[in-house]
Amino acid sequence: MEVTIRVPDELAQRLSTAGDVSRQIVEAFALEGYRSNSLTLLEVSELLGMGRIETEDFLGRHNVPLAQIDEAELEREAKLFEEAARRKKG
Repeated sequence: MEVTIRVPDELAQRLSTAGDVSRQIVEAFALEGYRSNSLTLLEVSELLGMGRIETEDFLGRHNVPLAQIDEAELEREAKLFEEAARRKKG
């Protein structure tokens, strides 16, 4: 899905001094999605095009703690990351 967001020119100029505005918006969306439990770690990774460790580091840099998950959920998530990595390679 592609989403268009209208940002006032003055604000876009200010935001662009910190880098790519589109990327900033996607990162903010991912952070809030993870904080609110509407996105999983894997979904954040896919959205941002990062691996698991990069995603965990990204969340840490933004003071977003990793969700507490049980062992079964951790194993399920690890398998999902492995499958996603295989899809990228193949």
